This record gives sequence, C-alpha cells and structure tokens, in this order.
Amino acid sequence: MEFLRVGQFVNTHGIRGEVKIRLNTDFPEQRFAVGKQVWLQHPKLANKQALTIAGVRKHKSALLIRFQEWTNINQAEPFKGAGLFVPEEEVVSDEEDGFFFHQIIGCQVVTTEGEQIGRVKEILTLPANDVWVVSREGKGDLLLPYIEDVIKEVDVKERVVTMKWMEGLE
Repeated sequence: MEFLRVGQFVNTHGIRGEVKIRLNTDFPEQRFAVGKQVWLQHPKLANKQALTIAGVRKHKSALLIRFQEWTNINQAEPFKGAGLFVPEEEVVSDEEDGFFFHQIIGCQVVTTEGEQIGRVKEILTLPANDVWVVSREGKGDLLLPYIEDVIKEVDVKERVVTMKWMEGLE
C-alpha cells in the first residue's frame, strides 16, 4: 500500500497527549476530521502505526490533535518529528488547482527565462498562502510564495514548476 504524507508531528501540547501538527495537505478538514485514521511513521517504529483522531483544533498555522490511542504526554513524546500519512487511495480531488502536494515535492524549478533554480523539497502551509521551499545546490533554500505573480506554471507530468523571478525573493 502506498502512502501520502499529510503532516508532521512537531511538538507535544499540554500533558494529556495532545500534539502539534504542521500540515502537508490542502485538505486539513478532511484529513484530520474526528474519527479519521492517520498513520504514524517514525524511526522508533518497525511499521507505520495507525492512530485515530479524537479531537482537533486550529492553533496558529498548525493543528492541535488528540489521538484516541494517546492519553498523556509520555505516550506522545517519543514520536516527535514523526510523519503522518494516509493511504494513497484516500486522495482528495482538487479540481481548482489540479495537483497535490506530493506531486509538487521533488519538481524541478525553473525561471520563465529558463534558468535552473533547484527542486521543491517541502511545502509550508501558512495563513496568507502556501510557501514552496526550494533546495538549491551551493546556496541556501529559496522560499517561493505560491501566488500568481511568482508561480506561473506547474507541469506535474514533466515535474517542472516555472516561476517568475521577482525582486526580493532572495
């Protein structure tokens, strides 16, 4: 079974096992609804572990989630940094954009002039807009806001993102 990353466990919150999740999905309401299952992947686990969502609430640009399987901080603490996944067959369609986060990560980024910039390594979901983190060889990461003025074309088949270079991006 193939899995898609939908979030990352970044920290604990309180003593009752609630955790802070950084999102890697355009559909947090569907992915992290009460009663849904997500799969935890962490180096301390031989296999992915299923967790059932018991409670969820927004907290800044992240979510605070309580899992049925964890009732205190000591159960959650060892898994900080873990990825959260859902089975690929649970893909939520996105007719507006026509692509998903997992299709963008790894794409080559080029400018409208044809200059090679790097590869998308991560997508940050922020309140104003998503930011695509581009890994560049020999340079620091480039943060590209996902807005019309910057991202001009996304070709998921060819795995290429075309961007317009604007002053202040670097």
